[in-house]
Amino acid sequence: MCPISAPLFFDNLVEHPGLLVIGLDAAGRLLFASQGFERLCGYGFEEIKGCDWVATFIPAESRERVAAQCRLGLGEKRSAAHLEPLLTRSGALCQIEWVHSELRDASGAVVGLLCVGRDMTELLNAREALMTSERRSRAIVETAVNAIITMSESCVIETVNSATERMFGYPREALVGQNIRMLMPEPYRQRHDGYVQHYLSTGQRRIIGLGREAVGQRRDGSVFPIDLSVGEAVLGDGRRVFTGIIRDLTERKQLEEQILRVSELEQQRIGQDIHDDLCQQLAAIGCLAKVAQQQLQRSGLAQAANLDEVVQLVGQAATRAREMSRGLMPVVLDGGGLAAALNELVRSTERIFRIRGHLALQPGVEIHDNNTAVQLYRIAQEAVANAVKHSKADRLEVALGRQDGHWQLSIADNGVGIPQQPQGGGGMGLLTMSHRARMLGGVLTVEPQAGGGTLVRCVLPQSPHPQRPAAKG
Repeated sequence: MCPISAPLFFDNLVEHPGLLVIGLDAAGRLLFASQGFERLCGYGFEEIKGCDWVATFIPAESRERVAAQCRLGLGEKRSAAHLEPLLTRSGALCQIEWVHSELRDASGAVVGLLCVGRDMTELLNAREALMTSERRSRAIVETAVNAIITMSESCVIETVNSATERMFGYPREALVGQNIRMLMPEPYRQRHDGYVQHYLSTGQRRIIGLGREAVGQRRDGSVFPIDLSVGEAVLGDGRRVFTGIIRDLTERKQLEEQILRVSELEQQRIGQDIHDDLCQQLAAIGCLAKVAQQQLQRSGLAQAANLDEVVQLVGQAATRAREMSRGLMPVVLDGGGLAAALNELVRSTERIFRIRGHLALQPGVEIHDNNTAVQLYRIAQEAVANAVKHSKADRLEVALGRQDGHWQLSIADNGVGIPQQPQGGGGMGLLTMSHRARMLGGVLTVEPQAGGGTLVRCVLPQSPHPQRPAAKG
């Protein structure tokens, strides 16, 4: 094997295209330049040989500093790397990282300077672009109205934005490094890590990649409704992180409650008007018609039979009006409770529509909150109306019970079931029922039954209303 000579090794190293090598004499004049330096600066060596290095290649504002770096005899730290600008023939400015080494003759006297550098321009530009992008992303995240949280696979919070601090009442340092479940009330707190591990092991999504309404808990212990969407990302090192975007729904829920309350009061007013006005007028017309029918009958006139039919129709109209007024104004909720109101709903449906009905009540079920009772009654009322109008059912069952700390209201019929492609969307009835369920912190589902027909189920916690923060000041 032919050994590589030292001069050959040095020559190949110096002429490496990525390496910038120049030699200066004691006065700072250029004595040597590598091919890499020539390509970068745009000059051939014969053009710049003997030129003043600082005056030719260094911008005016940096010449004094660079001259001090290149001055012989003053370089105690000459081996330390430093970054300096380099002016090329085209006028472009490059950023070069230099290291210097003094050149000595046989007697040890300093006769020049060897400068070795590398072009850092692209690296610095990329770094600056990355930092600019990071600053922009951070500014967007920090100024976002919604809370933005990132967490690891082990459910540990890694980053939060300012909105998270404001929304939950914790300073940033109290959140980062903690398990995300600290921002959830029970029973969600105990179950959360299990949800994540279930997803990681099975790939079945419940929240990740989707959005849903949930409940959050502030530092003071108060809970509030939130809209939660969770995204997933795999970083360059293979690590998986989850990003949650959280929107506080407190104001929207309060507005929805007010809308429902106004709607409920309006329904009660209409029901009261029907009961006090229309029903009374129908009763009076029925009495007058009955008197007239009896007079015609005593006179032996044939018109008595026709008037008897009028009396019956007026009686039926009065009965239907009373049924309507009770549906619009379920005063029974204040008296006999939700169970009595549901029983009256089932019985009146049987009388009017000739549909067999059954009410299944779990023993000891009592809902004392009148608003909850009213909303559940309205859900049952809408579901029964849908069964009557659309399902062609001849049998329905309404059930109310309690299971695992939740109320469960279900309405089942034996009709035609849910169409594969509903005409005109899901309809206002389904939308209203879902809205009422969400207002109570619950979930409404509508699904076909195995044996035919439709099952509407509303499940909500026994303490449905999120706690509101105490008034300040």
